[in-house]
Amino acid sequence: MKIGRAVERLARMLALLGGGILITIAILTCVSIVGRALISIGLGPIQGDFELVEAGAGFAVFAFLPWCQINRGHAAVDLFTNFLPGLLNRWIDLVSEVLMAIAIFILAWRLWDGTLVKMRHGDTTFILEFPIWWAYAASLFAALIACVIAAYMIYIRLQEVFTGRSDLGPGTGAVH
Repeated sequence: MKIGRAVERLARMLALLGGGILITIAILTCVSIVGRALISIGLGPIQGDFELVEAGAGFAVFAFLPWCQINRGHAAVDLFTNFLPGLLNRWIDLVSEVLMAIAIFILAWRLWDGTLVKMRHGDTTFILEFPIWWAYAASLFAALIACVIAAYMIYIRLQEVFTGRSDLGPGTGAVH
């Protein structure tokens, strides 16, 4: 298996996991709302639903980041760059990829620090009382995979600049 396929598979699996989490928290939210509406017949909301939604949504954001990165799904303003030569566009893509990688590495670093702080202080959620660092650690896991994808994408962009070809398809880009 080529490294490109392995990296793409990793990004896809993480995105699918993030999607599964989003579906789960959507169902959880619906069940909790129905429970609130039916308090008169003895039902009620799911305890700690807000806490679970917060943790799940935070993870999902980081879970989708690698897939977006590898598919060139970040917003791009190509009104001006469409008229530039291909080599210049490839250099612009490389610089953009490096800047995105820096942002991802900073996010992962801050998540690492946040995880350690939450572990050290023993912070828990109010209702379910699960350790807050669990949500940080899950997001950190996804952010570390995003770091791997970001480094790989820099390699791809360097390859594009120096050879004019890519191991990736054209990508979908951000659709507007």
